[in-house]
Amino acid sequence: CDTKGIIYEGREDLKSNPMKQELSNLSNPNKIKGALHDALKSADVFIGVSQKNLVSVEMAKTMNQNAIVFAMANPEPEISPADAKLAGIKIIATGRSDYPNQVNNALAFPGIFRGALDIKATQITQKMKIAAAEAIANMVKNPTTEEIIPSVLNRDVVPTVAEAVKNAWLRI
Repeated sequence: CDTKGIIYEGREDLKSNPMKQELSNLSNPNKIKGALHDALKSADVFIGVSQKNLVSVEMAKTMNQNAIVFAMANPEPEISPADAKLAGIKIIATGRSDYPNQVNNALAFPGIFRGALDIKATQITQKMKIAAAEAIANMVKNPTTEEIIPSVLNRDVVPTVAEAVKNAWLRI
C-alpha cells in the first residue's frame, strides 16, 4: 500500500512510477484493490514504514491467526505493541528501544563495515548483506515472541556480523 491504497498492476497513477509498477508485480499477483484495511484482511504479515496510528485494533484483528507486525514508523509506530497484542497479533517488532524486538540498522551496519574493512572489500555486496541478516537472525537460538532478534546492546552482534560479512566476501 501507499497513501492511495493497495498497489496493484494497472493502477492508473502508477504509470509514471516504474518502482511501484515493479512492486505491484512482485507483491500483488492477484491484483487486489482497495485500502490498507482491505490489504490486512487475512494477511500474515504487516510491514509498516510510514506514519503513526495507521492500523487500528479492529484492522489488526482481521489479520490471520499468528500474524506478525513490523510497525517501523518512528517515534510512534503504525500500531502500538499494546494495541497489536490486544488484536491478537503474535509477534510485534518496532524501531523503538523501549519495546521488545527493536529493529534498528545499528544491528547490521557496524558489523558490515567492520567486516568489509577487515577483509579490504571494495564494495558491499548483496551476499554480504544477506550474510549479515542471517548472522543476526541466528544469534537468537530460541526465539520467543518477545525476542526474535538480538538487542542492539548485545556486544556479540558486531563481531558476529563482521565475521559473516568477511566469509561472504571470500566466497565471491
